[in-house]
Amino acid sequence: MGFWKDIRAVIQREIMILANRPLYWMGTIVTMAFCMVFCLTFFRDGLPHDLPIAVVDNDNSSLSRNFIRQLNATQLGESVRFQTFADARLAMQSGKVTSIIVLPEGLSRQVQAQRQPRIEYYLNGLYFVGGALAYKDILMMINLANGAYQREVLRMKGYSDDAIMGMIQPIIVDTHQIGNAYTNYGYYLNNILLPGFLELIIIIVMIYSIGTELKYGTSRQLMKVAGNSVVKALLGKVFVATIAFTILGVILVLTLYHWMHFPIAGSIGNMFLDIFLLVLASEAVGITLIGFLPVPRLALSIGALYSVLAFSLSGFTMPLEAMSPWIQGLGAAFPLRHYYLFYVQEVVFGAGFAGWWKEVVYLLIFLLVPLVILPRLKNAFIFQNYPKD
Repeated sequence: MGFWKDIRAVIQREIMILANRPLYWMGTIVTMAFCMVFCLTFFRDGLPHDLPIAVVDNDNSSLSRNFIRQLNATQLGESVRFQTFADARLAMQSGKVTSIIVLPEGLSRQVQAQRQPRIEYYLNGLYFVGGALAYKDILMMINLANGAYQREVLRMKGYSDDAIMGMIQPIIVDTHQIGNAYTNYGYYLNNILLPGFLELIIIIVMIYSIGTELKYGTSRQLMKVAGNSVVKALLGKVFVATIAFTILGVILVLTLYHWMHFPIAGSIGNMFLDIFLLVLASEAVGITLIGFLPVPRLALSIGALYSVLAFSLSGFTMPLEAMSPWIQGLGAAFPLRHYYLFYVQEVVFGAGFAGWWKEVVYLLIFLLVPLVILPRLKNAFIFQNYPKD
């Protein structure tokens, strides 16, 4: 009974600390709420639309005007007319337009003469998403216009519509975008960005929670309450933090897959398990970092760097398999990587236990890592012989 009594005493002490330090609430609930509101509202439209595309129409024919109307009819693009290319270039350099398309003089005449008119377009690569989408929009319109012109020419030659379509588009590409049929950037990014922010918050708060005991010299009092056991001290601290972070994780999962209706092929209950394991693994990482380097300032810096690297090495922006082999192995050292693989199997494919059980094992392995630094952390708590700044 002494074991649980000491843990209960540490829990009560931790609750008092949380009640008297608003910084914990600012660093957890307020920060996570801000991240959720920011990301979910920033990507509320799913896909950028009405991107300004500068159009310089040097032909001013019915054909060029029809091309501009068709460009405006697309979801992504909205044309902005300029008289000269110089004016359009200045607008792109100042960020007012994402791209420029130049319709040459004599466009209609060259098409009717079955020549090859040259349509030039310029993209601003500094705006990656806007430039890529504008490129896709312009290229699609040019291909459609080219097909329409060829169809009219072949009709005048007496070909049937079936024969014409076989010549213009001999191969039809049937695209299926699994898990994100709407090409929604919110579905693509928020599913990992928000859990990644939660992981970052957990690691930083755990390092700060333990580091303040060393910084302000209260670690000996903590050990006294815990019966001089570092295991009891950590279990009491982690118990309170786990409840708080698990509640935040459950709210996050409910927000994404229940209230915001993000597509999910599997079960939301399994995602509760995924977020809970992410919470536990992130807490273990925070304890390991402060135990390995019991200097709050340095441990917080390393924890922040570690958490930021997790976004790149999780593999959701660029497949980890496309990176160097040694980086692929390094990715396994981040809980967010295993959360992402669990998410892919459950949310995208709905594979269930057979698809993600290995990721559960990997996330549970993180819980064993702090055992390595327990003696070092206990010495730091008792002797307080590390810099406190």
